[in-house]
Amino acid sequence: MPSPGFQAIVLCGPGVSLTTFTASPEDFPKALVPIANRPMVWYPLDWCYRMGITNIKLITPPSSAAAITTALAQNPHLTSLPLPKPDLLAPSSLSQNTPTAEILRHPEIQAAINGDFIVLPCDLVCGLPGESLLEAWMIHQGGLGGASLESEGYRGAKMGLGGEGGGRRGGLGVWFETKGEDSVKGAETDFVITTSLQQPAVPPPEGSLRPHISKLLYATTTDTLRDITEEKKGFPIRHGLIGKHGRVKMLTTHRDAHIYLFPYWVLDMIKRNEHFDSISEDVVGWWAKAGWQEGLAEKLRLREVFDPTHSSGEGRDGENGIHASGNIEDEIDLASMSSTNVSALKERESAKAPLSVPPFLSYVHPTTTATTSSPLIRRVDTPHLLLHTSLHLATLPPSTNPPPNTYATGPSPLSHSQKISTDPSLIAPHTNIHAPTTLIAPNTTVATHSVIKSSVIGANCVIEEGVRLTGCLLMDGVTVGEKAVLQGCILGRRSVVGKASNLKECEVQEGYQVEEETEAKGEKMMVFEGLEEGLGEEEDEAGGEGILLGDE
Repeated sequence: MPSPGFQAIVLCGPGVSLTTFTASPEDFPKALVPIANRPMVWYPLDWCYRMGITNIKLITPPSSAAAITTALAQNPHLTSLPLPKPDLLAPSSLSQNTPTAEILRHPEIQAAINGDFIVLPCDLVCGLPGESLLEAWMIHQGGLGGASLESEGYRGAKMGLGGEGGGRRGGLGVWFETKGEDSVKGAETDFVITTSLQQPAVPPPEGSLRPHISKLLYATTTDTLRDITEEKKGFPIRHGLIGKHGRVKMLTTHRDAHIYLFPYWVLDMIKRNEHFDSISEDVVGWWAKAGWQEGLAEKLRLREVFDPTHSSGEGRDGENGIHASGNIEDEIDLASMSSTNVSALKERESAKAPLSVPPFLSYVHPTTTATTSSPLIRRVDTPHLLLHTSLHLATLPPSTNPPPNTYATGPSPLSHSQKISTDPSLIAPHTNIHAPTTLIAPNTTVATHSVIKSSVIGANCVIEEGVRLTGCLLMDGVTVGEKAVLQGCILGRRSVVGKASNLKECEVQEGYQVEEETEAKGEKMMVFEGLEEGLGEEEDEAGGEGILLGDE
């Protein structure tokens, strides 16, 4: 597949909600937490390669750079990805708490981006064909006549064959439903307001994403929405929104996938607005509101972004600040050679024409129901989502020798080649393994009389005699003692569960040893270094090494 000309920026941030397994990001950052036996970062990387994007930058704090570099060179899933390998950028001033917009404002990151780009989180699992998303964006924003200034009626843009020469392009984001057949309890949601686009004269072909594309008008997190409604005793609607868009749709059960298709000029907007912290709430949220809120585009300094002659200083790409996109119309300003166009430009400047803001579009992923299925899109940033997503991927039939009549359109790109990869000689007789819903990685030993259902087991694990596993996720090197019963648990790397233990919906930290015959439900089992003093009675119960924490 020829390259679509995009760069991909994958943000490998901290695992704030996965602290049970990312307590030491220097050794084991969030990007390497396994989802269905693959490192988390494998999924956005594979998604980029499948759509033809090979210019990929991984952004990480310096503290996690060594671990990710080692994984890229040694992990079999990451080394099996196509060439060229992604570049790892770890600016010294980045930390685990650097805001996402601040990352894109960093000089080293800005210098590394030289064209239109996609921003992705490292915890994205996406079965949606990325090329379909790119196609929808190019038709609406980058094709002939698709440049936003021209389509919005702003006739003063330089004429050209699309792209920057035909006007400023807009952006595109992705939102997915959190309710329905494949929902996860307690999943984070966002509040989104959209409006329909004008229907094309020719209907899009079957399978196109264009029917699900709309214009974004407002986007924020549900937590921010609650704060606004509590403070205002309701949700205030600006007259400018209703005056410009009489029909809107408000979504309260969807979540931002943090998949953003950005034109190159967005970097300049972020650079000029130092108050931007979050890409989702600030960059996208303010951009969406600038399309209808009077005067907001000027406050965001978009006129300086679109026309650097209004700025007192030089632009980001030389004397006039215009980025060379490779089109001859951009390299040579053909409009400047025409006296008619020069006069028109002067007239427009003197009239102070209103600033036209390129639209930010939203793709709202259709819901999976009992009768219809849609490709999986999910952010995996909590233990519940980590477990649920891993178990969902474990149900996908293998891509090698799948069962007959399994696929209508071919295997899922997220399928494993084999469900049970360990050597058959390592699985003892008289075991009960439900293969359609279970994944077992290589070099894992399963002793006799064990029962394994709907579970994901990593490499080099040891399952001793009589163990019962139901709906569990075991990372690499875990040992489960004989006759232990585990249900809905996540066990970190090299952890040990003592024999005859009974755990339900528990999280066990990397390297932690659960005592024999332990009974626990809904607890986090972790070792807290440096907390020996001041633990009081809990210190005696935990032996000074670890404590059991409930959900709170």
